[in-house]
Amino acid sequence: MSGPTILVADDDASVRLVISQTLAQEGYHVRSTNTMSALWRWIQAGEGDLLITDVYMPDESIFDMLPQIRRVRPELPVIVISGQSTVLTAAMASDHGAYDYLPKPFDIDRLAEIVRRALQKKPSKTAEPLTRRAEKDESLPLIGRSKPMQSVYRIIARIMNNDLTVLIEGESGTGKDLAARAIHDLGKRKNGPFVVVTLAALQRDQIEAELFGSPRADGGPRRGKVHDANGGTLFLDEVGDMPLEAQTRLVRFLQDGRFAQQGDNLDVRIIASTKYDLRSLVDQGLFREDLYYRLNVVSLALPPLRERKDDITDLAAAFLVRAKKEGLPEKQLDKSAYDLLVAYDWPGNVRELENVIRRLSALSPEPVISAREVERELRSTTKEPIGLEFETEVEALLSRYFTSALNADPDTDPDAGNVHQIVIDQVERPLIRLALGATNGNKVRAAALLGLNRNTLRSKINSLGVGSED
Repeated sequence: MSGPTILVADDDASVRLVISQTLAQEGYHVRSTNTMSALWRWIQAGEGDLLITDVYMPDESIFDMLPQIRRVRPELPVIVISGQSTVLTAAMASDHGAYDYLPKPFDIDRLAEIVRRALQKKPSKTAEPLTRRAEKDESLPLIGRSKPMQSVYRIIARIMNNDLTVLIEGESGTGKDLAARAIHDLGKRKNGPFVVVTLAALQRDQIEAELFGSPRADGGPRRGKVHDANGGTLFLDEVGDMPLEAQTRLVRFLQDGRFAQQGDNLDVRIIASTKYDLRSLVDQGLFREDLYYRLNVVSLALPPLRERKDDITDLAAAFLVRAKKEGLPEKQLDKSAYDLLVAYDWPGNVRELENVIRRLSALSPEPVISAREVERELRSTTKEPIGLEFETEVEALLSRYFTSALNADPDTDPDAGNVHQIVIDQVERPLIRLALGATNGNKVRAAALLGLNRNTLRSKINSLGVGSED
């Protein structure tokens, strides 16, 4: 055969037979053995494009041999299967560089899908330039080249070298803390302290002491964050969470951008952030109007990620680089995965995108992350289904074509009372055709794409009359 060669090592003859027959039907050439010694001879001879192996064989454990395999064939993907399906076995497989791990008994179609993925590890042609750009972007204080972000950069450039108080507004996860840090690090105060007070994390009775200090147990004063920020920047994160009592104290101390505390003349620049509409809070009596105007000298609005979708590809690529620097496996995203990321609305904004990329980097067994993995991750992290408008479109179609059938007389219309099955058939038929077309007629891959058992898919193909001509 001309297809890739799969090496199979397992001491159970029935397991070897099932794997060999399944992969042979998929066009692979399979060589199987029940000893590690025979397997090692094949590997030393350069045979095999992928290895599927049990953990324990009569003559040796694969974990004892994997370091040698890695030395002589570092590019060989290894899939470990084991009846000892414990977390320790899975961890050891990962630590030894296995491509994936499957506990016995396993779904043979899932194994075939993993084999297919493991043999398709070549990154896309655009991956290398994108990676080089991502490596530069990752070190930037803010990432993005979209028009909304260009407006943000222009404001930062104008205010970074003066001491005007700045109010940064934006939804949670848009990077308000990063913008504040950029103003400080790029401006004339960069050599001074950058002190952060996360107001949302403090209890009401802690905020005043955190800002302005409090007496110590020995009777002496304990300095607050206002004093610590002398000569630099004080960043009041989520200032809308401040209780009115603390707001009153802050107004008294805030005098033309400087603080007068216990006779000290403190030189502190104020940058505040909020996820709320402070003007609305003022109208509700929940935020002092005089404090609002003292903080809102310069307003910097950070756009939500759904309004700067041109930046999602750059952000995702930069986050992959960042994940690698954090010690996670090096990964890339294929083009369809990037397309799906761009299509999503990201209610959690940039923070949500970074967390998704970090999880995919840690959990994906593939060097190139697919759109299917991205979709699975997004579905697990959101209560709303992706593409909610699809349901609306389906409802409109049903209204157009099946309203009369729903009201049909069962005595005169043979389709009356069978509307549900008619609709299901007419949805499944084109769905299966699309899946077969996307996989070039490969039923195993189509079943995996649809989330069906291979035998179930074959049964549906026959019952729905989806023939080879489709």
